[in-house]
Amino acid sequence: MLVAAGCGMGTQEPSGVPASSGAAAEVELSFLVFETPNLNAAFWDAAIARATAKVPGVKIKKLVTPNVDRTAYAKQLDAAGNLPDILQSVNPAGFAEAGKLAPFTPEELANFTAPAAGAIDGKVYQLPYNTQVIPVVYYNKDQFSKAGITATPTTYPELLDASAKLKKAGFTAMIVSGGGADTWADMYPLTGTVATDVYKKTPDWLVQRRTGAVKFGDPDFVKAAGKIADLARNGYIDKAGLSRSYADGEQAFRDGKGAMYPMGSWFATSADNNKPGFEIGAFPWPSDDGSPVTPTFTGGGTLVSSSAKNVELAKKWALAFDEDKENNDAFVKADGSIPAIKGYVPPTDMGPVYQATVAIYDQGMKDGSIVNAFSQEAGDASLPPGLADATALAVQDLITGKKTAEEFAAYLDEQYAKATQ
Repeated sequence: MLVAAGCGMGTQEPSGVPASSGAAAEVELSFLVFETPNLNAAFWDAAIARATAKVPGVKIKKLVTPNVDRTAYAKQLDAAGNLPDILQSVNPAGFAEAGKLAPFTPEELANFTAPAAGAIDGKVYQLPYNTQVIPVVYYNKDQFSKAGITATPTTYPELLDASAKLKKAGFTAMIVSGGGADTWADMYPLTGTVATDVYKKTPDWLVQRRTGAVKFGDPDFVKAAGKIADLARNGYIDKAGLSRSYADGEQAFRDGKGAMYPMGSWFATSADNNKPGFEIGAFPWPSDDGSPVTPTFTGGGTLVSSSAKNVELAKKWALAFDEDKENNDAFVKADGSIPAIKGYVPPTDMGPVYQATVAIYDQGMKDGSIVNAFSQEAGDASLPPGLADATALAVQDLITGKKTAEEFAAYLDEQYAKATQ
């Protein structure tokens, strides 16, 4: 990965065009991106080139985060007075309230299927270009078969039964990671249980948490946390996996070191594009009674700094980047994106894991089971700035047994109070 360092934000003349020549000067705009195994440098370079071709007069200076946590890095740059002109997939919470971001108008959002997604006080600061299902349970069909599991779990008791059979057969039931800077990657089992045990009953739970009507210490949330503690205590989650980076966690699943991999839907095309030596299936995180719950996030797109060198031009470029058909096709093929652009039709040659993932989302839309994905929320229904990171760190204590479910919930209430003082 490249590290963006010392990124001065002063206006620069394009090379070879003297300021006095009378030629129309390009505006150089800095663009903060992040790299993953799916979204590598070549991917971003091609996507940037496609958008730039549509917006004359713009030159893009690509900046790359030192790790996947682009929001934390954006905060570091902002604190140093170097907030990039354009940012990709950074959580707007905190930045928007401080006046650091430029809102998009309803007219600019006309091509998005959920134009109000992630709104903060009625204004949208991040283009809602993409939907993700978080988590999907990806599983190793060979290990399921060898453990005598003949059907994918549709209820939580069935998930426990499958985990017990896998353990008895000598397999680790569930892969997690969260080492180093990738603590966020340990969240997805908890995101699943919060969806089924909390958000299914109270979809606006985090909005109610703001008013004090609910708290983390309430029985529903403690039950959700307790399920994760129980999975770890029973040996269904490999605690040693917490030291793995996100990339190493994905590789561990590919290497057959665990049968189930709760992860965001972006894993789907990685599974199709780089097939391991076994067939991968997918199912939604199950609820106690088997009724459908589909945790999703819509948003994640491009943001524009309110202090960008040319805000209107930066917004125009951001829209070109997120609405470009080839860019969205590339996001679909590389990162399992489900574009939230009106009229968008994905490529017809997508692989079976992606198709199974989209089928989970389509079923959620059909049966009305869509809820927010805990810790991924944006806008007014999101966690206060910094609390998602604190939660991810605390999940490690939940999995290792250093915190009980009650202690974990009490800690989150304490951190919530500090974050909202």
